[in-house]
Amino acid sequence: MATIYREFEIESSADAVWDVIRDVGAIHERFAKDFVVSTVLEGTMRTVTFANGFVVREEIIAIDNEHRRLAYRAIGGRASHHNASFQVWEVSAARSRLAWITDVLPDDVQSLIEQMVDQGIVAIRATLDAITRLLVTGPPMPRN
Repeated sequence: MATIYREFEIESSADAVWDVIRDVGAIHERFAKDFVVSTVLEGTMRTVTFANGFVVREEIIAIDNEHRRLAYRAIGGRASHHNASFQVWEVSAARSRLAWITDVLPDDVQSLIEQMVDQGIVAIRATLDAITRLLVTGPPMPRN
């Protein structure tokens, strides 16, 4: 089994980042904007559409508020097994560390999933940075 492990820091509090991650039906708006273009949540199942046209059905396994951890699994597609999780830790009052761990089978899908994870991280950083800037500076003033 291939494991893809990515850990990175975000210029936002752990509570703010966790609030975004646990909103599992709004990935396209709050978490990975422009990488994910649509999220449809039905109970514990969500359908995620990526900007490249790829569509995946995922089951939410756990939303653990105590440990700020989300676990989910992809159903169908090229992988016979695809489980993943996000977890957030506080680094400081205004900074957090985020881990994204993905386990996949067969091993030959690792490079495809790894590319998507890396693209996702770029989108996650951009989306969360934009949200943080709005919280700090407020929305832009309308022009007359």
